[in-house]
Amino acid sequence: MPAGARLRRVGGVLEITALRHPPRHRWPFAAITFGHVVIATHDHAMRQLRAHERVHVRQCERWGPLFLPAYLLAGAWQWLRGREAYRDNPFEVEARRLGGG
Repeated sequence: MPAGARLRRVGGVLEITALRHPPRHRWPFAAITFGHVVIATHDHAMRQLRAHERVHVRQCERWGPLFLPAYLLAGAWQWLRGREAYRDNPFEVEARRLGGG
């Protein structure tokens, strides 16, 4: 894989780490979940955020194809209320509560 990227299947989830070590430049995310696929910037981020991202996997299972629109709308609602779209998003609040990160 280019730049040391790795793919692993862990507990029914495909984990992709883009790099073995932290990137030189900051990425817009450390890890992101798409259904049963979790992409992390590097190995340490995957280890650190695995439990948090698993909560998002379960959210995707629960919400199905409505997950992404619901996630985006929840963030927009927080922003419209003067709160932080990411930090106060109920999906992220649940993932931090149950999975850390």
